Amino acid sequence: MAYQRIRDLREDSDLSQAEVAKVLNCYQQTYSAYELGQRVIPPEVLIALAQFHGTSVDYLLGLTNVQEPYPRAK
Repeated sequence: MAYQRIRDLREDSDLSQAEVAKVLNCYQQTYSAYELGQRVIPPEVLIALAQFHGTSVDYLLGLTNVQEPYPRAK
């Protein structure tokens, strides 16, 4: 589920894989492998993707269909 959602979010933002890879500080080929499900996405990358796209890790993983991020703990 995460693989499809990160691709959809990237495409909805009209970004290239290279642009997102740059934000994540990884190679475009590595990011492409995440989108294709050929590589497991590390937790720190999932967190960075959720923050970048303004959503939650749970949304990326398909645990919720609510795209809005959770409120930050106080």
